[in-house]
Amino acid sequence: MSRLERITSDSQVCHGKPVIRGLRIPVVTVLELMAGGMTPEELLEDFPDLTREDLLAALEYGALMAGGQVAVPLNEGTPPPSGGHVSVLTSNR
Repeated sequence: MSRLERITSDSQVCHGKPVIRGLRIPVVTVLELMAGGMTPEELLEDFPDLTREDLLAALEYGALMAGGQVAVPLNEGTPPPSGGHVSVLTSNR
């Protein structure tokens, strides 16, 4: 089950970088902190607005990008079919 709907992008939030649920928490920040040894529990304590599902979404997004996939977060102003913010996964580059 994909959690990519939690990853959004808006030119008015963090210069359009992919963020988690429209919060001002860039995906790259979460990935860098985890790569540096921070545990999920520590992240959730330091960022109380995040959930375990948000961390898994960041990992999923990072894995897709590292694997050569292209994950394109929809802009905040683009209404997706489901009414929420979704990411679109396209084929390999």
